[in-house]
Amino acid sequence: MSQIAEDVKPCYPLFQQPEYQELLAKKKAGMEDPAADAKVKEIFDWTTTEEYQEINFARKSLTVDPAKACQPLGAVLCALGFEKTLPYVHGSQGCVAYFRTYFNRHFKEPVMTVSDSMTEDSAVFGGQQNMKDGLENANALYKPEIIAVSTTCMAEVIGDDLNAFIGNAKKEGHLPVEMPTPFAHTPSFVGSHTNGWDGMFEGFARTFTLNQMEDKEVGSNGKINLVPGFETYLGNYRVLKRMMAEMEVEASLLSDPSEVLDTPADGKYRMYEGGTTQAEIKDAPNAIDTLLLQPWGLPKTKKFVKTTWKQPASEIAPPMGLAGTDEFLMKVSELTGKEIPESLALERGRLVDMMQDSHTWMHGKKFALYGDPDFVMALAGFLLELGSEPSIILCQNGNKRWGRAMQAKLDASPFGANCEVHYGKDLWHLRSLLFTNKPDFVIGNSYGKFLQRDTLAKGKEFEVPLIRLGFPIFDRHHLHRQTTLGYEGAMQMLTTLVNSVLEKLDAETMEIGVTDYNFDLVR
Repeated sequence: MSQIAEDVKPCYPLFQQPEYQELLAKKKAGMEDPAADAKVKEIFDWTTTEEYQEINFARKSLTVDPAKACQPLGAVLCALGFEKTLPYVHGSQGCVAYFRTYFNRHFKEPVMTVSDSMTEDSAVFGGQQNMKDGLENANALYKPEIIAVSTTCMAEVIGDDLNAFIGNAKKEGHLPVEMPTPFAHTPSFVGSHTNGWDGMFEGFARTFTLNQMEDKEVGSNGKINLVPGFETYLGNYRVLKRMMAEMEVEASLLSDPSEVLDTPADGKYRMYEGGTTQAEIKDAPNAIDTLLLQPWGLPKTKKFVKTTWKQPASEIAPPMGLAGTDEFLMKVSELTGKEIPESLALERGRLVDMMQDSHTWMHGKKFALYGDPDFVMALAGFLLELGSEPSIILCQNGNKRWGRAMQAKLDASPFGANCEVHYGKDLWHLRSLLFTNKPDFVIGNSYGKFLQRDTLAKGKEFEVPLIRLGFPIFDRHHLHRQTTLGYEGAMQMLTTLVNSVLEKLDAETMEIGVTDYNFDLVR
């Protein structure tokens, strides 16, 4: 059974070898007590019916394959966006291993996050001693300038008080009193990763500005603040900075993990790289305004900006697609008095040209899409601009108010007339919908590959190919470096979308003498 060094095979062809197939067959027959193949097919086919869909949508107490992650994962990403900050999770080691591997697999980078490793005794007696020891060790070993604390389920269920625990740790000398220690309670059993990001950002704003507002004056620094929210496309941080530079607008990008999550392989390890500085977050209340680029995911941040910083937090849509980017740039121009430069006007024109070039292929194509509230709403808007038809929209961490807003966007376009909007539903719900209301493609993260596999299992004519846009992307490389915002991001997404359409057409017209009459070189 051992492999030959000169011919090492990866798992896919390896487990197709006769000896492995024999081993797996014996295991299945002797240990698994499997149902007959005919029965398996019968049940599978039943799960693709409208009858099963009705039962599926009636379930209330079970989530199958959630289209979201948990709060502390979002808190960790937010903390990574601040200079020389160590994310610290008050909870079990297993939870933190999940956060780190989740980001490792998406960004293909080592992700620093520490845990105070709560175990069974902590669950009974509380985790204060873990916090004291953990903060002291983390500071001594990793020498951060900020430690950002979030929680997992265990700490939240027993009611650990982060404010009191951190304060006690400082009083007893486990951590310097002057060490900034923003924190957020992030219970995993409610909300999602977007809520965790929002809570941690509010923690940073509270720590660095809440009690230092006496000398702050809105607009006095002439800058604008950009709050990205839970953003995992590193190119988006860069395109935002580029657009602001071309407009000659001074802007503070509040939480920018693009450098620490994309460090070069030049022989030098950077534990802390880039990020928003303490000076920037302290100066943030002096800005003209704070623009929230994922407004549906930032309710706590919006409230803090309005009530503590006294800024308007002007409402804008995410700068995705043509209209979204137009609105964003015009709002920045309005706030700062800076004109939109010719370079961005030319970039806009190139996007419009691309949309015209691809219109023939994008028009009328039906897309199912799922993901976070702001991403899904903005992407649906871009599809409508392309003349495509969103047919199913699913957002597990959306709410009723979001659903109404999404429906209003669809109603404003003739291409949104026949779209189903589902919030609070998971990917097993979406699986049913792909069988009963088949689109041409499904757009979402890597977990959608199982949806494509299941639709193909019923027959080639039922297959719904996956277009990978969103988070996480585990099974493709370098997509996290791409861009979805601005005109540049719209061009990249359009390239992905239209070429997926053409690749599918090639696959459907490749049989010699049967379907290849439309196997063209020019499309």
